[in-house]
Amino acid sequence: MKKIQMVDLKGQYNGIKDVVNPSIQEVIETTSFINGPKVHEFQKNLENYLNVKHVIPCANGTDALQIAMMGLGLKPGDEVITADFTFAATVEVIALLKLTPVLVDVNEDDFNINIEAVKKAITPKTKAIVPVHLFGQCANMEAIVELAKAHNLFIIEDTAQAIGANYTFANGEKVKVGTIGDVGATSFFPSKNLGCYGDGGAIFTNNDELAHTIRGIVNHGMYERYHHDVVGVNSRLDSIQAAVLDAKLPLLDSYNESRRLAANKYDKAFENIENIETPYRYGAEDNHVFHQYTLKVKGVDRDALAKHLNEKGIPCGVYYPIPLHKQKAYADDRYNEEDFKVTNTLVKQVISLPMHTELDDEQIEYITSTVIKFVNG
Repeated sequence: MKKIQMVDLKGQYNGIKDVVNPSIQEVIETTSFINGPKVHEFQKNLENYLNVKHVIPCANGTDALQIAMMGLGLKPGDEVITADFTFAATVEVIALLKLTPVLVDVNEDDFNINIEAVKKAITPKTKAIVPVHLFGQCANMEAIVELAKAHNLFIIEDTAQAIGANYTFANGEKVKVGTIGDVGATSFFPSKNLGCYGDGGAIFTNNDELAHTIRGIVNHGMYERYHHDVVGVNSRLDSIQAAVLDAKLPLLDSYNESRRLAANKYDKAFENIENIETPYRYGAEDNHVFHQYTLKVKGVDRDALAKHLNEKGIPCGVYYPIPLHKQKAYADDRYNEEDFKVTNTLVKQVISLPMHTELDDEQIEYITSTVIKFVNG
């Protein structure tokens, strides 16, 4: 059995290097390293894939979220509601812009932002909701859109873990996540479902005016060289990363399907194990792209399980061990522990197993049998 990786980027590269290497070499030979043709090609191809009017590439996923908020004109003191159970970047950018983060609990089943908790958190100062499509599972966008319309709020989708996922509305319409709200943001960090070989990100919107503003922000506020029309930042996707992403983009759907197949095999192995709860999925199969395969273990020492797996040569992860409302940087007297019952429980139960496009049956059998033996004592 080959060595198990949490994410097997080397194995994935070996399958596509005949496409990736010439694409990178072309950038090197043309020396168009910043905003070169490869960036524009990738932008157009991603717009077509997502069926969105505007993709604005940028330097990383955190910048994508920050720039999206800057583009919407949010002001210091404006309240922005987001999930307590997610990576810190989501709330980090809210704080950096001197906005007021409002953290709310998540659903016990799909780990995504809880709609009733959002409703309770809305005040006259609330200006935006940031749903996170966590672990690759779409958040309940239909309910979020309805709520945002009722309260005149912006929706900023954090799609860093779910690019390629389809959200299906009640009327049967399918839309790519990241294109439903006012603006979407994603990361192309190497381990993502669509990852580059460094840092990268992008912002999506169907709003022409917002797209124009954001294009200026990512490039020092310039639309014309040395003319700074808006306050901007330096956040551009470099051409080598665009070359990698453009080579991978035609394979994204097959990559996501490979992840779903691996998830199905995990599910089958764990289906009769009393103390293990496999990832919940609702609606159509394609609304989950399994950036992570995250179990909940109950009546089991999760940290001891993680240690045991590592000793057996099985990498694993705990995403996330500490709620954001308990992080030193984001602690706030406004928060009541009673409002975070689900998150406070999840951080003690969740464990993520290896999940990537190169997983094979032998590896999955070894991983699942090792987990089951530990859980069953």
